[in-house]
Amino acid sequence: MTARRRAPPAAAPVARFRLRVTAGEAIRVGPGKVALLEAIRDTRSITAAAKAMGMSYRRAWILVDELNRALAGPAVATATGGEHGGGSTLTALGRELVDVYRRIEATATRACAKDLARLLALAGGNATRAPRREAPPARAAAPRRPSPSAASASPRRSRPKP
Repeated sequence: MTARRRAPPAAAPVARFRLRVTAGEAIRVGPGKVALLEAIRDTRSITAAAKAMGMSYRRAWILVDELNRALAGPAVATATGGEHGGGSTLTALGRELVDVYRRIEATATRACAKDLARLLALAGGNATRAPRREAPPARAAAPRRPSPSAASASPRRSRPKP
């Protein structure tokens, strides 16, 4: 006898804002670049940040370079290796960028909380569901009158002729 495996429960829907600042097709600031900046801030290293995010060092470096070129100044300052190794830190502009981005997300989430809860309920989430509308009460059926075509198809009583 084989044991049946149960499918893992489906993940509950989550609403997320995905703010992007674009110039043409290029994304200058977006959720991935901000997450990378936060990882660099936490690890003080592009290499460690890339590893923590599951991306290659090359990809992380390209994103940092794109970000540094897109802004009014660099968001990340790097130090080359040496006796104590290299490292990376966020500049004041980089720290402000992360703070402003996350503040915009939080403000938008608070402003839309009621609509987000409803959207999640519609998407099958565990958010508060709006009460279902009850069906209107059933009406008593009115007696049916035969239609003219049905009346002609039914047998006629013969009347005595005078």
